[in-house]
Amino acid sequence: MSPQELAKQIFKEKFNRTSTLNVYAPGRVNIIGEHTDYNDGFVMPCAINYGTAISGAKRDDSIFKVYASDLKQFDEFSLAEEITVNPKEKWTGYVRGVVKFIQESCPDFKQGADLVISGNVPLSAGLSSSASLEVAIGKFCQQLANLPISNTEIALVGQKAENQFVGCQCGNMDQLISALGQKDHLLMIDCRSLDTIPTPVPHNIAVMIVNSHVKHDLVAGEYNERRQQCEIAAKFFGVKALRDVSIETFKQRENELIALDEKVAKRARHVITENQRVLEAVEALKQGDITRLGKLMGESHDSMRDDFEITVPQIDYLVELAQLVIGNKGGARMTGGGFGGCIVALAPLDKVEAVRQIISENYEKQTGLKEDFYVCTASQGVVVC
Repeated sequence: MSPQELAKQIFKEKFNRTSTLNVYAPGRVNIIGEHTDYNDGFVMPCAINYGTAISGAKRDDSIFKVYASDLKQFDEFSLAEEITVNPKEKWTGYVRGVVKFIQESCPDFKQGADLVISGNVPLSAGLSSSASLEVAIGKFCQQLANLPISNTEIALVGQKAENQFVGCQCGNMDQLISALGQKDHLLMIDCRSLDTIPTPVPHNIAVMIVNSHVKHDLVAGEYNERRQQCEIAAKFFGVKALRDVSIETFKQRENELIALDEKVAKRARHVITENQRVLEAVEALKQGDITRLGKLMGESHDSMRDDFEITVPQIDYLVELAQLVIGNKGGARMTGGGFGGCIVALAPLDKVEAVRQIISENYEKQTGLKEDFYVCTASQGVVVC
């Protein structure tokens, strides 16, 4: 059963009435452009056909009563009082944070609701289950009280909730693609201007995602540390963000930065070269040059492994296996924040079974972990359904 159907069904069971408002927001996979978003750079994700559904209905008071069906847990808070963190359950922070910051821009928003959340984005896999939840909650609030906020603003509220309420200093990519995704397209996003360039996925190309089952939790320091290192590098170059540093400028001053802090230099090198790779990937896709795109994905993975140091051996092994089959007909790389999670691979449809097979025959034997394999389609962003 789809999350949308499940949310409606469970709402009826838990609240003994029929939902009147149903929204759905997708998760995402990032094809190229990792850790560039919070550096005001470029990313190229697509929304995927896994996401978060919310079914609900108005109450006649200011209470939000929320049931997370996957976790079988309730949370309840009032929109008439200051919204604070519930220290017992992490998931409630994403809901409460979004509602709190929507109230900040729409102070009259006090409409209570009963709602059920149901999702099928694999948790802790780097496919943005949290952003999908934030955007779904934002859209639900907008529709519930007919609030004058756009999908882009909903995405930025979601990012703010994650930064300031949950405590993960993520960029804006995950929320933006969940809010703005286009069916059958990758979306190049300029994370500074928020301009987007939709780029069609070539019709015979599959988007494969393989979950390594090495769990990651980005709030636990490593992500925030990388962000601080990027800020130190930007300060060194005297710019607002690493987006403003060209590869030529970096090379001219690279040794100076290495002498100051070798790790910071490596982080900067990744971000600056990754931004360039995203721009080149857009051109490659426009020309239907899947070989060039695959090469850029490979370079991106090497950079994440060697310069940004966010891959783990299991992820490197999955990329290696996928690449053996794909050859020069596509590419594979780690996707998401790092330290576990998933790889993404693009290849012709006729390569999918061979990629699935080589991974299922070798990965568990080598690592003791069993992968999950998904073939995804590029999907529409948040919708009322």
